[in-house]
Amino acid sequence: MKVLVVGKGGREHALVHGLWQSGAEVLATQPNPGMAEHARAVDVAPTDIAGLLALAQTEHVDLVVIGPEAPLVLGLADVLRARGIATFGPGQAAAQLEASKDFTKKFLNRHGIPTARHVTVTELAAAKAALRTFAEPPVIKADGLAAGKGVVVPETWAQAEAAVQAFLGDRTLGAAGATLVLEERLVGPEISALALCDGKTLLALDLARDHKRIFDGDRGDNTGGMGAVSPLPNVDAATRARIDREVLAPTLAGFLSDGLDFRGVIYAGVMLTADGPKVLEYNVRFGDPEAQVLIPRLGARLADLLLATATGQLAGRTLPADPPAAVTVVLAAAGYPATPRTGDAISGLAQAAARPDVLVFHAGTRAEGGRVVTAGGRVLAVTGLGATVADARARAYAAAADIHFAGQQLRTDIASSVV
Repeated sequence: MKVLVVGKGGREHALVHGLWQSGAEVLATQPNPGMAEHARAVDVAPTDIAGLLALAQTEHVDLVVIGPEAPLVLGLADVLRARGIATFGPGQAAAQLEASKDFTKKFLNRHGIPTARHVTVTELAAAKAALRTFAEPPVIKADGLAAGKGVVVPETWAQAEAAVQAFLGDRTLGAAGATLVLEERLVGPEISALALCDGKTLLALDLARDHKRIFDGDRGDNTGGMGAVSPLPNVDAATRARIDREVLAPTLAGFLSDGLDFRGVIYAGVMLTADGPKVLEYNVRFGDPEAQVLIPRLGARLADLLLATATGQLAGRTLPADPPAAVTVVLAAAGYPATPRTGDAISGLAQAAARPDVLVFHAGTRAEGGRVVTAGGRVLAVTGLGATVADARARAYAAAADIHFAGQQLRTDIASSVV
């Protein structure tokens, strides 16, 4: 099988490695140094729709796997499928579930899927008035894609007012922040519920947990994710069944009812509240760093599962039996998440990758003068595998300790709550 992977970050490195492990011949768009070890590089940008179509046709690929959200929002999956190319990734209309928070809230309400109380606003005065309709400062979400910078969780009313002023008054996010969703702040553990969807069938993956805040103890600024763990042994079978019944099943029913072409992976960010699971958001692609724990657990089955998803043949497919536990620790650049520094030399990569049951996924790296240097906020994701979460966690942190670059940041408490 020949597969084209679109994208060049940590999630895409996990996809490339998993597909290579599945025996596929892999092509990758402008790959980072880690991806280039297992994929043939093609110099086409992930958002070059015409270029990607021409490449897929010229190379006669059997499957295109779209990693990031931007090409999905631009309609790449629709263009490819219109030419008969099997594609893992939802169509443009379904991608609005990630591109627009307001679209998502309307979808959730329409299909009876539990979520937080919310108000959508487009004017500064209306936003400030709407703030006071909440009992405590609400979560403030930019409607559009904002590269991980569109969510503010204020602790005070002053912080809440400053956030709406920045988004609607100062236009700090441009068009992405021109519409805001103000959302009741929910309390409880947050988990990631992902499922493969071939348009008519769902195959739920094991639950995962992302760690969003930059510092230990879930303190500091929100980030794209500082680490992840799967499975979650502290989530019981009854809760898992409730997520499937109240979140994932009606999500699929909503796709069918609304005529949304969804052939890819749906990711529901879920808060486990005292009133049950409630959806915080959808993503329409693998999460990052959830991909770095979920994909290795699929093992050599990955290529078959992604192709079945893309071609509407997921019914009857199952997940691997007794997969290893996985823990990912993200190594971030100096200054992340506000102003990450780039160009710092990275050492210890080979030593870490040589450890048994360890995978080192590149995210923000580049090759420069015969060495690998930092090239983004989240630089590397170090994944440990093991019979238990504790084993996987120990391996991930041991390997992370092998890697060094100036200003390196990492959390020391990833997965500590579930071991």
